[in-house]
Amino acid sequence: MKRCHACGREVTPPEPVGRKDACPHCRTELRCCLNCLFHEPAAYNECRESQADRVLEKDRANFCEYFRFREGGPQSAPQPTASPRGSLDSLFRK
Repeated sequence: MKRCHACGREVTPPEPVGRKDACPHCRTELRCCLNCLFHEPAAYNECRESQADRVLEKDRANFCEYFRFREGGPQSAPQPTASPRGSLDSLFRK
């Protein structure tokens, strides 16, 4: 299942996804880093593909030749359960 990074709704993009293809629900460009399999916020240039050119606007259409539409929708960063400072403070409470 492929999902739009902006609205989260399921999409059926053409193969290959063109630079002008847009989400039918919110009209956001589909061929962008935020929809790509290789997009990784923690990686260098936010991309796991080491040969890809740097793209500054991750939410805009681009010409990256390594683009592969991500299955399952946009990646979400894990939410921390508690702040490190809060955990440390709880250890020393009386």
